[in-house]
Amino acid sequence: MYFQCAPGGCLMELCIQLSIIMLGKQLIQNNLFEIGIPKLKKLFRKLKDDRKDQRENNMNNTREPQQWERDYALEPFTGLTPEYMEMIIQFGFVTLFVASFPLAPLFALLNNVIEVRLDARKFVAELRRPDAVRAKDIGIWYNILSGIGKFSVIINAFVIAVTSDFIPRLVYQYMYSGNGTMHGFINHTLSYFNVSHLKPGTQPGNSQFEPDVVLCRYKDFREPPWSTNPYDFSKQYWTVLAVRLAFVILFQNLVMFLSAVVDWLIPDIPKDISEQIKKEKTMLVNVFLKEEHKKLQLIENFIMHDKQRGKAENKGRRSRAASFCQFSRSQRGSFSSLSSHHTDV
Repeated sequence: MYFQCAPGGCLMELCIQLSIIMLGKQLIQNNLFEIGIPKLKKLFRKLKDDRKDQRENNMNNTREPQQWERDYALEPFTGLTPEYMEMIIQFGFVTLFVASFPLAPLFALLNNVIEVRLDARKFVAELRRPDAVRAKDIGIWYNILSGIGKFSVIINAFVIAVTSDFIPRLVYQYMYSGNGTMHGFINHTLSYFNVSHLKPGTQPGNSQFEPDVVLCRYKDFREPPWSTNPYDFSKQYWTVLAVRLAFVILFQNLVMFLSAVVDWLIPDIPKDISEQIKKEKTMLVNVFLKEEHKKLQLIENFIMHDKQRGKAENKGRRSRAASFCQFSRSQRGSFSSLSSHHTDV
């Protein structure tokens, strides 16, 4: 079965589908599930625990449950993957088909404003306290968002070029129109078909306005039946196709260039925060330099103390050696005097 868009193009059908998704699924269904599913799980878990602890409660005295017992009755925290996935899907719908439904970012903003409060209540009152884990950034989700953003440029370029009459109108106005207006555009987009070329039993019935129908008109760029190549693609078709491909390439490169310029103009880190980071780094470097300077002074003092101690020990050794030499000389003198006295006797 051959599917053909409405006379106004396929953007209307895509706009209706996106409005249903953004209003019905994102804004109503997801927000109801954000609150309803945790409450149902909490109720089921509470009923299950009450059945298990019914005998113990009958044996023990009734008392008020502690706070940790109430927290244990909450739903366990399973991670942020569902939250990230929901945002990724919403970002995909908003960016990939924004050309067909320009109100999608507005409905996404309303949905996120409501979901912020619902998620806050869910994390505080419906889920157990998650374990804090240090992370540098959002991880692989940033690469997914970046890929969707780049892919959405190509998708929107093809949506504008293929599913709308924007390119055929421009081609007709600047190439085929005699006076530069859109007068005669509908007639230009219609091709001729000879009714006699239809299969037997498929011919249209005669109408009261045209008793003998010979030619029909349909929306396409085809050669007429009286040409040398009937019903082949006409020159206008290839012209429109070439302009559409050129528009896709030009649109993609222009948007990529503008995104690179905006990324360069708007830094990832604000100027005041970057200056504060530089100040903190400078203070850390100064602290490290002071610590190293103190260590160097301690080492120099230790070396000087060792040198002074070595000099003092050398002086002590020299003085002891000199006293020993003097003592030995005195001993020699006394021995010589004794020996001379002995010879005299």
